[in-house]
Amino acid sequence: MNTRARRTAVTLAAAAVLPLALSACSDNSSDSADSGTSAKAAASATASGDAMADSGSTASAMDGPFGPACSAVPESGAGSFDGMAKDPVATAASNNPALSTLVSAVKKAGLVDTLNNAQNITVFAPTNDAFAKIPKATLDKVLNDKAELTKILTYHVVGQKLTPQDLQNGSFETLEKSKLTTSGSGESYTVNDSAKVVCGNVKTANANVYIIDSVLMPTS
Repeated sequence: MNTRARRTAVTLAAAAVLPLALSACSDNSSDSADSGTSAKAAASATASGDAMADSGSTASAMDGPFGPACSAVPESGAGSFDGMAKDPVATAASNNPALSTLVSAVKKAGLVDTLNNAQNITVFAPTNDAFAKIPKATLDKVLNDKAELTKILTYHVVGQKLTPQDLQNGSFETLEKSKLTTSGSGESYTVNDSAKVVCGNVKTANANVYIIDSVLMPTS
């Protein structure tokens, strides 16, 4: 084969190989890009999953009781959180020693059946210490005045179940027909700018209960 023929053969061979080489490079580049895209998608999905898990954990944490006084609630039995969740609200409260004065007042006012038969309510329940803040003579007078006692007790009841988020900046009509206000965030809430929630989001069979450190007085 002469020199010119050999050069022509080499040129034709190179022309045939070049498209294959370019195609291979293109495929590798595409695979690399696809791989990078897949990695980014996986990372994004993982981050999204982590964010949802964190959000779920926060929501879950707020589903249960909170507050400093919750530590005094028995861990088992009818007076425990699990026990109270099985009973209607007046019965559940009667199993909590810290609410004995409130339970006595509810009985005197004849509201046991009213509270136990109500559906989806919220009760702001004053502790014994909350009632102790009221001068004894005044408290005794109220406890012996059924109309006034009923007015005060029904002012502590809202006709819907309130979550902690609802309390952040709320105004709610009570069964007494006048309104109470709530404010706060996290695990710190106040009712009517005076009564502090000391154990909140306690579930009973028909109510959400927020135990408070002061007795609420209707404005009307």
